[in-house]
Amino acid sequence: MSYRNLRQCVTDLEKNKHLIRIDVEVDPHLEAAAIHRRVFQANGPAIFFTNVKNSKFPMVSNLFGNIARAKFIFRHQLATVEAMVACKANPEKVMRNPLLWPKLFSGLWNSLPRIVNKGPLLENQTLISKLPQLVCWPKDGGAFVTLPQVHTEDVESPGWRFSNIGMYRIQLSGNQYKTNEEIGLHYQLHRGIGVHHSKAINNNKPFRVAISVGGPPSLAVAAVMPLPEAMPEICFAGALGGRRMDLVKFPMPSPDIQPILMPAEADFCIVGIVDPSRLLPEGPFGDHLGYYSLAHDFPVMKVEAVYHRTNAIWPFTVVGRPPQEDTAFGELIHELTAPILPTVIPGVHAVNAVDAAGVHPLLLAIGSERYTPYNTIERPQELLTAANAILGQGQLSLAKFLLIIAKEDNPELDIKDIPLFLRHLLERIDLTNDLHFHTRTTMDTLDYSGSGLNLGSKVVFAAAGPVRRTLPTTIPEKLNLPNGFEAPRVCLPGILAIKSPPFQTPQNHDALYFCDAFNPSDSINQFPMVLLVDDSDFTSASQGNFLWTVFTKTNPAKDIHGIGSVISDKHWGCHGSLVIDARSKPHHAPALIEDPAVERAVDALGARGGPLHGII
Repeated sequence: MSYRNLRQCVTDLEKNKHLIRIDVEVDPHLEAAAIHRRVFQANGPAIFFTNVKNSKFPMVSNLFGNIARAKFIFRHQLATVEAMVACKANPEKVMRNPLLWPKLFSGLWNSLPRIVNKGPLLENQTLISKLPQLVCWPKDGGAFVTLPQVHTEDVESPGWRFSNIGMYRIQLSGNQYKTNEEIGLHYQLHRGIGVHHSKAINNNKPFRVAISVGGPPSLAVAAVMPLPEAMPEICFAGALGGRRMDLVKFPMPSPDIQPILMPAEADFCIVGIVDPSRLLPEGPFGDHLGYYSLAHDFPVMKVEAVYHRTNAIWPFTVVGRPPQEDTAFGELIHELTAPILPTVIPGVHAVNAVDAAGVHPLLLAIGSERYTPYNTIERPQELLTAANAILGQGQLSLAKFLLIIAKEDNPELDIKDIPLFLRHLLERIDLTNDLHFHTRTTMDTLDYSGSGLNLGSKVVFAAAGPVRRTLPTTIPEKLNLPNGFEAPRVCLPGILAIKSPPFQTPQNHDALYFCDAFNPSDSINQFPMVLLVDDSDFTSASQGNFLWTVFTKTNPAKDIHGIGSVISDKHWGCHGSLVIDARSKPHHAPALIEDPAVERAVDALGARGGPLHGII
């Protein structure tokens, strides 16, 4: 089935027992998000909130809560999209397989949007304050749109051919925004909207933005797809949705401002003008790393109109410490795009943006070592070329820790098997040679481990060749720790977490003191990776805790130390253990914590007789 709109999707999910209704009144302030999180954690169904406090519009969430439901939604179109991806990855192979041609041609036809004169979207208008005021976390700065499809066009070449649709959070209320007149537009690095915004400023032209919510589910997926700049997201949405996307022009033309296209079947659309000379604080917002992104100056959009179709539904998601619903988004995207990767970055076979580490902080990669096949591989060569290419590729460039290994050393290794990947790397890495830092570089906007907004460092761990060491799985009997350091715990083979004194000074003297307390011959150096953490029991309790603690709390150039460290020709390495300071620092953003009263209210909904009984 190809859904024309969101309501058709909701009806289909309910018919097939993938969705439940909650008819009791639910508050969009914290309660709806708390319900969503609990249902997601229980691998539960999509949720249709029919009775939303202070709003006439129902809400739906958890549509993409697991990969099985995401595939069910697009079950009739996935083969078509896969045929299109296959054609991109290997066109000759596709041309030799006539069975793929009908799907390929169907996808190409559906990828072409069409301009229509009217659509359901234009049936009604409302105000920002009448929309569901979704607040997900206690310290959020106001209400936010969490599943927006932000449509912008090139002021030099208006229309859908050079358009961009991205998913950038939108703040509807709070801070200094004028109610019903202004909203906050948050967008980060490596986003297509930035190119359009820059052109508008350079041409001294007003910048119009259309923020749609709801509509065919393929629009939401398209908004987060890492597509080439030459392919508009609206085209991919049509191919994935199995029907051409109808677009309608904004019906309030201005003589000095270009019109803008809107999805005719969207449930809502907020249209407005971004003032290039005006910024206002946006945030805080509980974000997908598991911390708040703090308030910073971002563009302000002056609202021109808020459209909605009759019987509109407000979809939303909730982000926080992973895994969350965006995990399923990531899995679907990875499956669809994996065949293309080797054609984009030669020599790279697979990548895994590790969700449990916050996605961007940790990227695993498998490459090739083919430069000198006539020689025994002793150190990474081609892997370093591949690493540079990865860190220059779109959103992959946001990786903070890039760990890359050679496929030739274990052709069967599964990149999704994180413990096995880490074991493979730590068995082979030469800590004096195979760490490569990028200092004072551009960072993910949401990562507060660095030295400022968008500022920090990166590191590449590259390993190739034979096994160098056997990784311990138990703590050495004669492990003598310096004063203040205690409770050593093994997280994974070769990885030791140690409870350390609270971080106090920017100079990080205690981490250096720890390293200076050992010689390269001491037993601790059996562990190639040692972690200084606030709570070693918590860090070692699960793989997720280890990944989240280490890779969200560290700035590589600042927080990586080593026993027996050396600098040779400006290259840093260490003869003993690599020591990573993964403690909380004063400049870090606060972690997300649920509201206890709201959690108790959700507990009541899960009690016998409640709408969530048997689900949470």
